[in-house]
Amino acid sequence: MRILVTGASGWIGSASVVELLAAGHRVLGLARSDDAADKVAALGAEVVRGTLDDLPGLRAAAAQVDAVVHLGYIHDFSRMQAAARTDRAAIEAFGEVLAGSGGALLVASGTLGLAGGRPGTERDSPDPAVHPRVANGLYAQGLAARGVRSMVVRFAPTVHGAGGDHGFVAVLSRIARQRGVSGYLGDGLNRWPAVHRLDAARLVRLALEHAPAGAVLHAVAEEGIATRDIAAAIGAFHGLPVAAIPAERAAGHFDWLAGFYAADAPASSALTREWLGWAPTHATLLEDVRAGHYPGS
Repeated sequence: MRILVTGASGWIGSASVVELLAAGHRVLGLARSDDAADKVAALGAEVVRGTLDDLPGLRAAAAQVDAVVHLGYIHDFSRMQAAARTDRAAIEAFGEVLAGSGGALLVASGTLGLAGGRPGTERDSPDPAVHPRVANGLYAQGLAARGVRSMVVRFAPTVHGAGGDHGFVAVLSRIARQRGVSGYLGDGLNRWPAVHRLDAARLVRLALEHAPAGAVLHAVAEEGIATRDIAAAIGAFHGLPVAAIPAERAAGHFDWLAGFYAADAPASSALTREWLGWAPTHATLLEDVRAGHYPGS
């Protein structure tokens, strides 16, 4: 297939580009800057210059391909609504071009907020109030009725690996270094799902090649890791004490991450594994922390 990838120079996107190329697909990578373009070219993909808010450019790029992997997103927590609107407009643009063609559109979403007290599954429908991006995934699923082989891949909130993850665990490690203690909230038994970026990239490829229209898939290798175990691994790496942070100090200690880190959000990928034969093989989150991939610098 000839495939357009947004977010091609990013953490998951770059791994997905490599995976797709290795499988014999031809990849066009969207790049918004010279630096991103250089990274995409170094991966071996064809560079398409553009941004997520350049809708005519997105339509023109989508018209050149058989499938779109939409992994790009503006991760600005101070402008969540605006970022979600940009994302929705991009998905609509891709849908317009692919409508009636049977072409594939893979859209990224997340597993947070799926279920209370149990692991969320692929059959759970998320509450759009959890995050403004959730409704975009639901819209993408609906494009199946318009002749698009649309699918949603819900990624674990932590997609880990060596060399470049700037997500939640990297922030926790930096906070631990700054505060002199590796903390968790409450009893630390709330659970956090995770997946290695190379396992996630393989799932992207398998989904694009085999998933039916309207599919919902979970990029989750570990259903739920206790947050106190994450804190313990970070503390052991840095040689820092590990401690529970009282609720009244959570915002001051963890800053914007406090609300996310307090969530008990396990998620299952049992159906995804059954449907696609996906079997994660790479390092676990705690193995990556212990290996020093999250120095907190």
